[in-house]
Amino acid sequence: MTMDAPNVLLIHCHDLGQYVGCYGVDIEMPNLERLAEEGARFANHFTTAPQCSPSRGSLFTGCYPHVNGLLGLAHTDWELDTKQTLPHRLSKAGYGTHLFGLQHISESPEDIGYDEIHTAGRLSPNVAPELHSVNRAADVADTLSQYLESGLGSPFFASVGFFEAHRLVTDEPDEEEGDILYGYGDRYDADDPDEIEVPGYLPDEPGVREDLAAMRGMVYALDDALGTILDSLESAGLEEETLVLFTTEHGIAFPRAKGTCYDPGIEAFLLARYPPLIDGGTVYEELVSNVDILPTVLDLAIGETPADIDGYSLVPLLDEDQTYSPRNHVFAEITWHGAYNPIRAIRTERFKYIRNFWHNPRVFLPNDVYASLAGREVRGRYGRPSRVYEELYNLASDPHEQENVATEADYKQVRTKLASTLATWMHKTDDPILDGPIRPDDYDQMFAGLV
Repeated sequence: MTMDAPNVLLIHCHDLGQYVGCYGVDIEMPNLERLAEEGARFANHFTTAPQCSPSRGSLFTGCYPHVNGLLGLAHTDWELDTKQTLPHRLSKAGYGTHLFGLQHISESPEDIGYDEIHTAGRLSPNVAPELHSVNRAADVADTLSQYLESGLGSPFFASVGFFEAHRLVTDEPDEEEGDILYGYGDRYDADDPDEIEVPGYLPDEPGVREDLAAMRGMVYALDDALGTILDSLESAGLEEETLVLFTTEHGIAFPRAKGTCYDPGIEAFLLARYPPLIDGGTVYEELVSNVDILPTVLDLAIGETPADIDGYSLVPLLDEDQTYSPRNHVFAEITWHGAYNPIRAIRTERFKYIRNFWHNPRVFLPNDVYASLAGREVRGRYGRPSRVYEELYNLASDPHEQENVATEADYKQVRTKLASTLATWMHKTDDPILDGPIRPDDYDQMFAGLV
């Protein structure tokens, strides 16, 4: 490790995208604002997948989902192919590695490389509702704070996973529709649906407003938990020697966001504070991906980055004495999420190119979005017609990705270049979808006795 190896707190939550105050949303989050003012905000940070486990896998391996093996959710039998996770690498370098709260990249968190696991965090929020309480932001933050005050040793790495803002299954089926309903529960104080702004990619409908207002109660809980952690770091005298990263794994659980490769699905907030290196209040506009987190942490912690990953260290961006080569594009993907939904995408500063590989509804709605109040507002309009194979959007003139210009003559050169770049990436990374449809892990069981 380096002489001045920092402690590392990697804080991550569910399903929040960039729906936070310091990214222009009309919601007060004083502790998030504090972190942004004392550190850096990455305005154009994107994830490798618009779903939980695959994106989190990239965060902890520095590799794309089809490279690290998480082509679907961890609790549905997909598993990491590599054991070279961030905790593994840091533990080998002499760090004490700790898990607090949720992780959701393996059903066996002890295999991820943590020296100590302080709270439960094995499964999906839907699969293991009994874990909700121990993974709530307030409880996880309180537990972490106790350890910070008593001492975690030095240097330490702590993964801090919050359950919020994941949807919950309601206790009773909805009487009107006769099916289950996903919402945000009654444990959190909702905002007034009539007083909030609806993002431009969503229809301004009652169900959308009600769900957004309810979700904001979880957002406030996240902000409070962050405040608890920041105060504990200060009380323990660890502010100057601790890298604090706070992020989420994909967009909010609403239509055209979670489960899609449109910007609301793959955008994520990313805040970083490390006083010896990062000037407070800095905003970086460069395109960055969550595969860049692992090499950045390792660069700071041990002074080197692995050659066998897809991400790049952001330390040269943070350090004015180094030269940073900015990304021209970021990649995103989804393969399995409750259903087969294979998509690959490339995003530049101005354009988004999406390649669809299966016959599916025009816009995919994950189960927790489909069976929500917001989902019910759009089921009809997003079901038909079926999606086309190619989508291209001019983000400068069409930031909400409403007008597909893939077949327009004026965009032929752009479409050809982006399609070629995407194909090159898929071949270079041995994307299994190039060999045809990807079977689920239970394929043999599905056809047992028939073939």
